[in-house]
Parts: sequence; structure tokens; C-alpha cells
Amino acid sequence: MSSHKFLVHADGDSVGVAISDIQAGEQVTGIIMDPDHEIKVHSNHDIRVGHKIALKDIKTGELVIKYGEKIGKATQDIKVGDWVHVHNLKSARW
Repeated sequence: MSSHKFLVHADGDSVGVAISDIQAGEQVTGIIMDPDHEIKVHSNHDIRVGHKIALKDIKTGELVIKYGEKIGKATQDIKVGDWVHVHNLKSARW
């Protein structure tokens, strides 16, 4: 069984995707697939599987990158380890 709790597509991504539930206060390890290496993040919130965790500080208005693609802009400052979702991210889709 893998000890990784989140996946990151590319080294430049600003968020990873939880592959299992993450608890607030937990030190979690993720895998960056390109290049293949690990990253550790301290979670500030409970993050459910499939949801995003911030890998870096993201300022209000800054683009959020997932899977190497711009998925939206931060609507408020986001800290490393924060849960990233509709409460702090405006989708680039609409």
C-alpha cells in the first residue's frame, strides 16, 4: 500500500489532488509524477479524496495550476497545505 496521500502531475503545479482523505494537522506525502519525486506538505484542513491541497502560497488573483493547466484564479490568499475548492477558487471554465 502506498504512503502517498496526494498526486501532482507536474513540478510546476500549485495544487495536488488527494488520493485518500487527509486530516487537518497531518504531515502528508505526495508524488510528483513528472519528474518522479516526493513532496511533503502539512495539511491545514481536512481534505476529502478528490479535492485539492495547495503546494505553495497562492495570492488573491493568482492562477492555480493543476495537471499543468490553468484551472482558475484564487479568490483569496491560500497558504501551503490549505484545502483548495470553490470557496477560494474561481474556475477558469466559466
